[in-house]
Amino acid sequence: MIAIGILPMAGPILFRGTSKPYVRWWWLSGPFTREDIVRQLRWVQSQGFGGVELAWMYPVWLEEEEGEGLRPDWLGVDWRELVSFTKSEADALGLGCDFTFGSCWPFGGSWVQPEDASKTFEGLSEQRLERTWEDPVHGPSLIVDHLSSSALGRYAEPLLEALGQALKGSRSALFCDSLELDTDRLWSPELWTEFETRFGYSLRPFANDLDEHVDVRYDYRKLIAETIRREFYEAFTAICREHHAYSRVQCHGAPTDLLQVCAAVDVPESESLLFQPSFSRIAASAAAWAGKPVVSAESFTCIYGFPGWDESAEQYWKKEKIGDLKLLADALFANGINQIVWHGMPYQPAGKEVEFYASVHVGPDSPFAADLVEFNAYLENVSFHLKRGEPYGGVGVYLPFEDALMLDRLPEEQRTPGANFHWEMRHALPPSELDGFHPLWISHAFLKEAIVENDLVCSRRLRLQALYVDCEWLDADSLRELVRLADEGATIIWKRLCRQPGWRREPLYASDLEQMLAKPNVVSNSSQITPLLRGEDLPWYWARVLQDALLVFLAHPKAKEIPYPMPYGFCIECGAMRRELVLRWRNLEVPLELKFEPGQSLLLLVNARGEIEMLPVNWKSGSCTQNLRDM
Repeated sequence: MIAIGILPMAGPILFRGTSKPYVRWWWLSGPFTREDIVRQLRWVQSQGFGGVELAWMYPVWLEEEEGEGLRPDWLGVDWRELVSFTKSEADALGLGCDFTFGSCWPFGGSWVQPEDASKTFEGLSEQRLERTWEDPVHGPSLIVDHLSSSALGRYAEPLLEALGQALKGSRSALFCDSLELDTDRLWSPELWTEFETRFGYSLRPFANDLDEHVDVRYDYRKLIAETIRREFYEAFTAICREHHAYSRVQCHGAPTDLLQVCAAVDVPESESLLFQPSFSRIAASAAAWAGKPVVSAESFTCIYGFPGWDESAEQYWKKEKIGDLKLLADALFANGINQIVWHGMPYQPAGKEVEFYASVHVGPDSPFAADLVEFNAYLENVSFHLKRGEPYGGVGVYLPFEDALMLDRLPEEQRTPGANFHWEMRHALPPSELDGFHPLWISHAFLKEAIVENDLVCSRRLRLQALYVDCEWLDADSLRELVRLADEGATIIWKRLCRQPGWRREPLYASDLEQMLAKPNVVSNSSQITPLLRGEDLPWYWARVLQDALLVFLAHPKAKEIPYPMPYGFCIECGAMRRELVLRWRNLEVPLELKFEPGQSLLLLVNARGEIEMLPVNWKSGSCTQNLRDM
């Protein structure tokens, strides 16, 4: 056996130090009792889950008689008692217990005052927070101003007071779901002056027709991106840390540099299958750069389609195939995820059946209940291995954020539930020519910190062979850093001429770009650098460095073809496949003759002598193949 090290965790112990999957526990409808809480937590523990995430939503889709006792008053005495009891019982069972920071999303509530509410150029935003536990009493609520850390702090006060007892004991995460904020003309009055100071002109003459002035719109979006990062995401993480908690955040949906924001929170979280598995590479790249040991994913959400959006979705309700779930989980692992959060499990009062609004349904009545213990053990095992060592870096690919800011809405054929704008980066995908180079996304914040040492581009935890730039628009700040790195000897693969976005142009932009492109270390293709893997039709994979060894997880090749929505029983196409690859590792060239069994993935360990060990991570093949035969 090869001796392997484990990367020690910095800061708080995340997910109670376990790699067991968590499950989002939707508290939809009661009555809520201690007995039911204990019963369900014990079931969660018995099924191999490591913890729960409490989430509150008013289930308008359920047909039920309204009456006393179904839900305690939001943040009231009974609510606090139930939540603190749940946390203490979870602690007693060795389970983690996280909390959504509010009821529904984005953040908002009845106590948000107009001065602290989300705004547009004209004043108070028309968007309201609906389907919260407060709806039956207060109706739709104001949404907090995500561009003001002071407003966020005042929003947090009643929540933190109500959660005070529950935040004692083991450390919990306070969870922020995807933004889902109306960003059209999003604004804060303080930004008028900040915009003029920053960009040298007034935004006011353009505010009513921004779409007619895309360069001005770019400057506006750039300021919003920086403000929401500073005033919301970084401020939220600070609030969590100040209250014996850590932040777990789905940064997507925010009009900001997702890489920089994911690097700022304690646990960046992705989501799939409403987002393609490859989207998770953004959060995983940020974690690799910033040394975040855990990258989680809200997993299996609406795997067969979103009810009300995809006509076929509801016919598969509570009929999910665990082979399909495994294929998606492996696709996430191969894009850098190392902690699964199931979505999700409805609270089930004794003698009452509560349906979840979206697949996948977790509970004793799940269609995959008989396989749940073994499948969760598989998820735990792979997650554990993918937290070991240090992230491997191959080539840093510049995330085309400027291109996305200059564009506007997605064309109709690219839209999925909740997807509206290019800047959401849902369709960002490293170029296929870099498949073998283990590409990681980078952005301006990475470049600003980078230096060149021994021909490698080094920034925080990453050591990259080269940088890759393929965009139509490139901000002057980023060009400046790329010029500096080229002067220091960095290999930069530059695919096309780019233009400067924004209203005010730097006069030396074109000449700086021309001089840099003339350098011998700025090239047009990847022929001068060495891929980690070489071969035809590479599967998705993820690599980590373990002292003198390399760990490589390779998903079944069919995982790369997962569409949204996934066709029901897609895993039946995951038959036996072979791949002949060559791995280049520390001046070694190691041939790999890989056989993927039906529905299975591989985990390889390659030591400094080129010796290969196949680590036993696969969920027993009998369960998977039986699942295939059943279809």
